Parts: sequence; structure tokens; C-alpha cells
Amino acid sequence: MTIKSLLLGSAAALAAGSGAHAADAIVAAEPEPVEYVRVCDAYGAGYFYIPGTETCLNIGGYLRFEVGFGAGDAYDNNGSDDWDAHTRAHLNVIAKSDTEYGTLTSAIIFESNFRPNGVPTSAKTATWSSSVGGDQDGSTVIDEAYLDIAGFRVGKFANWWDDDFSGETDLMTTINGSTKQNSIRYQYGDDNFYAGIALEELVQTNGGANNLGIDGSIGGKVGGFTYAVMAGYDSDAQEGAVLAKMGADIGPGTLSVAGIYSSGLSDAVDADGNQFNGYYDAGEWSVVGQYELKATDKFSVAPAVQYIDNIDADANGNWDGGSEWRAGVTLDYKIVENLSTRLTATYVSDKHDAAPDQDWVEGFFRLERDF
Repeated sequence: MTIKSLLLGSAAALAAGSGAHAADAIVAAEPEPVEYVRVCDAYGAGYFYIPGTETCLNIGGYLRFEVGFGAGDAYDNNGSDDWDAHTRAHLNVIAKSDTEYGTLTSAIIFESNFRPNGVPTSAKTATWSSSVGGDQDGSTVIDEAYLDIAGFRVGKFANWWDDDFSGETDLMTTINGSTKQNSIRYQYGDDNFYAGIALEELVQTNGGANNLGIDGSIGGKVGGFTYAVMAGYDSDAQEGAVLAKMGADIGPGTLSVAGIYSSGLSDAVDADGNQFNGYYDAGEWSVVGQYELKATDKFSVAPAVQYIDNIDADANGNWDGGSEWRAGVTLDYKIVENLSTRLTATYVSDKHDAAPDQDWVEGFFRLERDF
């Protein structure tokens, strides 16, 4: 056998082998086209289309750490701590889409709070107002969850009373209740005017009580002037409350004033042993004033003062004397984009007819990252 014959034979064998392997080769399928996430700008910043749908989704929230502090009679007399740390994780998932009836919105808002040394609900008093106080809590809850279309909203969400002033020194809502509950609401209007009415399952409970609240509000804005009037009736307490507020851009800031009237408290007590009015239970009437000064693009100062008259109630729920003054300031500073701090301090003076007068200072320092 010559060298030429050997080379030709080897080449033929390799070609045959390669043909056999080629016959067994797997041919990969063409990749399917990828649908990239598209920005949805119809509902503002932060929305994107869910791939394969015309529904726009927004995912956001914040992470907050704060330390509350308090000193004086209210803290000495109830044996509570004079400081308390609190961590919160807050997540919003909001979906929107267009329909023949208008925008369909669904919102799911989760909140996790960790405050290991908070005051148990059963131990709270009216003096433990807001700045340091809070329930012992280490669980995740549904802060809000609702459906909204054509002006109708159903689910758990904040009512109109939740929209108080920008600072942290006033009492414009209930002490022992909540501004977020299961509700059915209709609201008509736009950015310049609105009017609405709601049926609300109030948080206060009295055994087999119905817990029904009826709430209404009108409001709007004209140029740099804003206004709102709201009224609520607690069917269990058989009492109601009215709040009127307005704001105006004056100089480098905004001046806000409000007046509140509450007809009384229930003659029964709720599950925590408190007489209640689901809309306002801090006193018979109150006036509040605040001026928020925008010192710079990053820094604002909001001093405020509030007077509450008739803070005591008798066994029948009738207002029965006493008064409270609150004066404080809230400082806000934006460190960088989406990272801010808040410091607030409030001086409170309670004068009771049938109990010793009390004076104290309370507040908190907060660090918050929004996304």
C-alpha cells in the first residue's frame, strides 16, 4: 500500500464519520423574540407596562428608622420609657389601566413595623399622643388595599381626615382610633375641586357594635389657596365631628389653619377601655395654626401651635372641662435625592379639672429612604 492510498483511505473514513455525526446533530430552535419592559408615562413617573399587557405597574415605598423621645409628667406618671426606636419597611404595588369607565386602579400597600418596646394598646392614655408612643409591633400588616374606578373606591384606605398638616406637632385626628379602615367611597372631582361621601367600618369596637361611620368632604384649590371641609358621624358613639382647614402661599412658605368641633364621646368604652368618637376624640373643639417655611430647596421649618378645649369627658360622653396647649416645630432636610431626615419636638401642657396638670416635651428624629 502506497502512502497516497493510505491518505485517501483515511480522508474517506473521516468524511464518512463526519457525515454520520452530522446526521445525529440537534438543530437549536430560533429564539423567541423578547418583549422588553416599556415605560408607561400615562400615570406619572415610575410606571412600566407589565409585559404582554396594557396594565401599568408602579413599585415603590420607603424604609424608615426613627428614635422617639419624651420627658416630663406624661412619661414620669405612666412609667413609660423616655425613648423608643422604631423601624418600618413600607412597600407600594399600584396597578393602573384604561377602561371605558375611566382609569382602573388597584393598590396593595404592605407595612412592617418593629418597635420592641412600644406601649401595649391597653396601657395607652390620652397623654401618650403620637411622637414616642406606639403599640408593641413586629408584624407585617396591610396598610392599605383597595380598588378604584369611576370615582368609586372600596377596600382599606385612608379617609379624608388622614390629610392633616405637614408637621408632626398637631392632633387633628383621633387618639385611640384610626384613619384607615374598610370603606366604600364615592368621590367626584379633579385636582381643583372634589366632593365625596363614604361609609366606613370604624376601628373602635364595643362588643357586638355595628362600627359604622358616615363621612363626607368637599375641598379644592384656587391658585395658591387650598381649602377642605369634612364631617363624620360615628353611629356607635352617636356622636360626630367637623373639621375645616385652609392654606395659602404667603411669602416663602405656606400658612395653614384649621378648626375642629367634636359633639362628644360614647357613653360606652371600646375594647381598650376608652370612650370613643371615630372622627375626633381629643376634645370638644380645637384651633390649629402652622407656617411651613421653605428656607432652601433642601431645608424647611414648620412651627405650629394648637389649642384644644374641653379635653375631659364624663361617664355619659359629655365634654366636661380641661384644656391642652401644644406648640412645636418640625424640621425637614433632604440629604441627597430620596434620602431625608425629620426632627420634631412638641411642648404639651394639659390642664384637667379633676386631675393634676401635666407638662411634657416629646418628639422624634427620623431617617427615611424613599424609592
